Amino acid sequence: MKKLFYGLLFLLSLEASAQENITFQQPSSEILALADFVRPPQMRISSDRNWILFMYRPTYKTLTELGQEEMKLAGLRINPVTNVVSAENFFNKISLKKIADDKEFTDFKGMPENPALSNVTFSPDNKKLAFTNTDATGTALFVLDLTTLQVTQLTSYLLNATMDAPFKWFRNSDRLLISTLPANRSKLIDQTKDLPAGPIVSTSDGQVSQLRTYQDLLKNPQDEANFETLVQSELQIVDLKGGIQKFRDKSIFAGTSFSPNGDYIMITTIKKPYSYIVPYSRFPQETAIYDLAGKLITQVSDVPLIEVMPKGFSATRTGRRYLHWRDDKAATLAFVEALDEGNPSKQVEYRDALYTLDFPFTGQPKLITKTKDRFAGVTWGTDQYALVNSQWYDTRNVKTFLVDPTSGDSRLVNDRNSQDVYNDPGDVFRDRNNFGTYPMYIQNGKTLLIGKGFTKEGEFPFIDELDLKTLKKKRLYTAKNSDLQERIVQLIDPKTGDMLISLQSASVFPNYFTKNMKSGKQKALTHLENPFKSLEKVHKEILNYKRKDGVDLSGTLYLPAGYDFKNKKKLPLLIWAYPREYKDKNTAGQTTANPKEFTYPSYGSFIYWVSKGYAVLDNAAFPIVGEGAQEPNDTFIEQLVANGAAAIDAVDNLGYIDRKKVAVGGHSYGAFMTAHLLSNSNLFAAGIARSGAYNRTLTPFGFQSEQRNFWDDPQLYMTMSPFVSADKMKTPLLLVHGGADNNPGTFTLQTERYFQALKNLGAPVRMVILPREAHGYVAKENIFHLLWEQDQFLEKYLKN
Repeated sequence: MKKLFYGLLFLLSLEASAQENITFQQPSSEILALADFVRPPQMRISSDRNWILFMYRPTYKTLTELGQEEMKLAGLRINPVTNVVSAENFFNKISLKKIADDKEFTDFKGMPENPALSNVTFSPDNKKLAFTNTDATGTALFVLDLTTLQVTQLTSYLLNATMDAPFKWFRNSDRLLISTLPANRSKLIDQTKDLPAGPIVSTSDGQVSQLRTYQDLLKNPQDEANFETLVQSELQIVDLKGGIQKFRDKSIFAGTSFSPNGDYIMITTIKKPYSYIVPYSRFPQETAIYDLAGKLITQVSDVPLIEVMPKGFSATRTGRRYLHWRDDKAATLAFVEALDEGNPSKQVEYRDALYTLDFPFTGQPKLITKTKDRFAGVTWGTDQYALVNSQWYDTRNVKTFLVDPTSGDSRLVNDRNSQDVYNDPGDVFRDRNNFGTYPMYIQNGKTLLIGKGFTKEGEFPFIDELDLKTLKKKRLYTAKNSDLQERIVQLIDPKTGDMLISLQSASVFPNYFTKNMKSGKQKALTHLENPFKSLEKVHKEILNYKRKDGVDLSGTLYLPAGYDFKNKKKLPLLIWAYPREYKDKNTAGQTTANPKEFTYPSYGSFIYWVSKGYAVLDNAAFPIVGEGAQEPNDTFIEQLVANGAAAIDAVDNLGYIDRKKVAVGGHSYGAFMTAHLLSNSNLFAAGIARSGAYNRTLTPFGFQSEQRNFWDDPQLYMTMSPFVSADKMKTPLLLVHGGADNNPGTFTLQTERYFQALKNLGAPVRMVILPREAHGYVAKENIFHLLWEQDQFLEKYLKN
């Protein structure tokens, strides 16, 4: 074992010698026709159901945008000029449609030129629309009056959007709470010109502290100073005429929330000491409540720095957490406390407790209920009814209880595996109340559940009525089986039965309709066109098959348009997949794949290549099952290979493919999967692995769902490292990674070192580092070049 470990260290020191610089390339015309499309708008409906908001943004970002100045601090990536997170996606156009008469409005007086809009939010009274605009100097607040269609700029370009949303509407819609740059903001330290005053020292006090491999952390006092400079804000109040008054002096505000009656504001701030080993979300936090004049009512929570965690990644914060307002009360605070000190390995009867506090938010809190598993959310209804969820990570078990907040009585409503999609009871319907918040809908002692309706036979969304006294259900509505897939977007009016739905098919882009569940009458609200016309006649089907151990598998199979099913030409096959862990075979065999779901190609799959004569099995199921005491990763590689063999056999048995010309690919954990499949089987002719992690000794305290650390089971980590089996790689592999990957565990170094090992061991491998990209790719130049690289690679190793 020691020899192997030192061998790994030696390989890590190797340097690659073969590098080339090439200009960006564009993919073939068939791929380009699909990739260079106009992105349909995002849609949002006002809470009074009178307006539809359409938000448009460019299909891709540009490399120039990614090249803007960026500072990486405490887990954040911040543009220090515009004061927004650098990954922000901006809209360049909005439009509004009146639902009642279909009138659409696209021109608004006073809109900023060349807009870069974000944080678009209806006012609580739905009479106005607030949004920010970002230009080369910063970020400013604008408000659109929905009556006059006039846009007013309320602030100069001084908002700070680095932490939380930079504004919140007051409940009465006449003012907004905004985060602005401090008047006496410090200058950023240029560390290239700053002389260190001393070394960086880290100390361990001997306590066990198991942490994931985070990126973009603070590294020195200069980073700390710059972090404070960038994220500190002043809270101010701005009225609809642009008048501003200070509310709170500068601090690092992590979140603000108005009480339902609008009389109080809960504010969470980040405090020192900062950490160099965890991101800002685990820095010390203090939560306090203020009145609208800025007077402190009371401090309600003080959470210390969270660096030391008990063993096990389901460990949680100690002290008060999940602080929020009860939706059904004017001003009642609710929070959760761990009863096991946040330690999942501690043997206790109850893990968590849910409490409430009324004004003045001091004194002894009222216990609402305790959960034997970890608290997982609450939906408030009335003084008699609330739904409380609990879950346990290792078993995937989730329970729902109907709790009486007054008496504390609790009844079990649902107990299931969270991955059991066929028995998902749906989500409780929440309706807007007089405060403008959304508690559980209750009428005559009954509430409603809206479910996606996945079954073995297909997807049939439903609405159930749940009697809160008897806990019996009554089915009120089920979507019918038709050529178009219906999905329930939201219930508009439970009394009349009006719903908002979407309809789509493989070739019909999703559009929105109002529908009455009783009469079936529906009305079109949108008329969005299919941006991928060249895929309209592509064959699409859900392929169901079995693994050799009997586990049910599935994938979405695409064949080129006009494929001759009689003569069955043998095609090269591309398989795109992502492994997922399960605790039982039944849930592992369930599928949400739907042949009536719109075919939306993207760089994140192989669907583009069906236009070039390939067969494509997209989202092929690759379950990793560990039942009972067995962990899924105990037989990870064996199950991967079995999944791959079953997928190839299933398509080959239909006579569609040449099984000697099969490629597999995946992103992130799918890339990790791809490397293992190529090293441990002879099933594939080529593989494409994007932004993966290949050396698990570099993620020693767990990865994905694995909670054992390297020292618990060194052999597991070695076996789970494609890096260790690099000498077995004989199959052509295309490695791709973003040059600025910010995902925990998938440092760009993972691909660079894996490539060096493969190259020096004589494997046929090509590495592409996409400049300035994070874990997901967004720049048009990079995405088009990625498609070209994949196209060239597949043509070389599968077609020629």
